[in-house]
Amino acid sequence: MRKKIHLNPLRTYRELYAPDKNELGYQVVVEESDLWIVSQVDLKNETLDQVIKLRAQIKAYIDLHPEFLTSLKPVSVPKSAPSIIQKMAHAGKLFDVGPMAAVAGAIAHEVAQKFHPLSPNLLVENGGDVYMYSTKDRKIGLLAHPEDNLYLGLLIPKQDFPCALCSSSATIGHSLSLGQGDLVVVKARDGAIADAAATALNNKLQNRGSLSRVLKTAKEWRGKGVSGVFAQLDEHVGIWGDMEIITL
Repeated sequence: MRKKIHLNPLRTYRELYAPDKNELGYQVVVEESDLWIVSQVDLKNETLDQVIKLRAQIKAYIDLHPEFLTSLKPVSVPKSAPSIIQKMAHAGKLFDVGPMAAVAGAIAHEVAQKFHPLSPNLLVENGGDVYMYSTKDRKIGLLAHPEDNLYLGLLIPKQDFPCALCSSSATIGHSLSLGQGDLVVVKARDGAIADAAATALNNKLQNRGSLSRVLKTAKEWRGKGVSGVFAQLDEHVGIWGDMEIITL
């Protein structure tokens, strides 16, 4: 198994991205949730309050149902559970992973959706999981190896927004992955779905030979909300769906 590379807590890769003219970029941190926000107005205090609220809902539910935190398989939740809990559980069930596989994407989606009326152009990045609203085309970098320069990216046309781009990696960050992929990125309309699908696909990415099977599975998941996938293992790259690769 290859050695994990743990990102600096300051997430220095964010220095590669500068907000466009008339946009602000700022960080919001609540315990393990470390968000980078790009918006047209300063929403730092509002975002902070919302993240605290969402985390409190998740933590309170886990206190009563600890399996929600630890399970690597889907768990059932009652209809009375908070909305974010239901969305995470639903995404886990769709892709046969635990609900916490969807937590970062779900939080990014909830924050972006709440504050989009205040900022038509809004990006919420939560540790490599992004939810975006935009009135223009955007370029998003693909960073499989943080120690290297950024060469590849995705072009997201304005008609594709809002959308999520969520990632999973066996070599970057602290999140659990049962696969060996350097980077799997999933595009979807829903943040929880994109996040859970990225985890599930990277779990299946064990070697070069499994790359084609991962893309085949992604195609089969179009009906579940997956619209595109980028997968990389060492120097081998696979792409399926609504993903326009560009050089940066």
